[in-house]
Amino acid sequence: MSVRKVINALTLIFVIGVVAGLALTPDGRQWLRHPTLMLGNGQAAEASATPDAPTPAPAADTIRPALPTAAVDARTVTPLPQRLAQGPLKIGVFGDSMASDLYTGLYRDMQAYPNVTVSKFTQPATGLARYDFVDIQAKTQGQLANADLDVAIIAFGTNDGQGMEIDGTVHPFGSDGWKAIYGKRVDDLIALLKSRDIAVYWVGNPRMRSDAFNAKIQVINDLVRSRMQAANVTFIDMVPLTADAQGGYEAYGQDANGRRVLMRKDDGMHLSLAGVMHVSGSIVDRLVRDAGLTRPQPTAQPAA
Repeated sequence: MSVRKVINALTLIFVIGVVAGLALTPDGRQWLRHPTLMLGNGQAAEASATPDAPTPAPAADTIRPALPTAAVDARTVTPLPQRLAQGPLKIGVFGDSMASDLYTGLYRDMQAYPNVTVSKFTQPATGLARYDFVDIQAKTQGQLANADLDVAIIAFGTNDGQGMEIDGTVHPFGSDGWKAIYGKRVDDLIALLKSRDIAVYWVGNPRMRSDAFNAKIQVINDLVRSRMQAANVTFIDMVPLTADAQGGYEAYGQDANGRRVLMRKDDGMHLSLAGVMHVSGSIVDRLVRDAGLTRPQPTAQPAA
């Protein structure tokens, strides 16, 4: 085989590989639908200065009529004291890796209450942005089919700082279209739980070390908070529990005994065990207050 044929064959293989790679990602598929020249700034400006025809502005950042609209379910569920009067209070924890950590703290803290059970329904590396990976709505529906719960503790968001593709349109993170889709998924999940008469407590995400990542997390926190207010659902803000007095990232804090301990893991995102116990303690306090739980008093030991 001649050198020219070898070069042509290798070039063809390279082009096929690039196209295949682009087709496997939302951003790549968007580029394939609207390809742009890969030139430097000056060359790109020159190449686009005299287009053959006007190019319409991309509509990925706007809410199109075809996008799902949020349907708020503001109905109330059976109060926790009434549920507790009928039997043990059954709590389920749903969400991503952050929720998995919170489950550890809730399970340990709730051991003090013999009339409360805590079950785990979490799955790390999941969220509401990638239903093509794990459809949280369908997954939760399946979990509830085999569970009898009174309370759902939910924490999602650490994997959701990315764009979403719906019907061939990529909606960049934080755009109006993205917020409409994400808000709809939040509302649908709340409606599903309420349809089973389950009280919902949605836990926001903590202050993150990376300012860029934290900015995305706060977009998610703000959106979820607004949906919880509309749906008459409790939102527990984790930021005040994980930030310093100025709202900045704080890796250390005081535990229940007043000692200064490490509250965060090395990734600047997740909580250490001490941090988990600190945050879960606030959730437990809220549940105890709402349900009217009474912490059992230690039995006095007879004198020797």
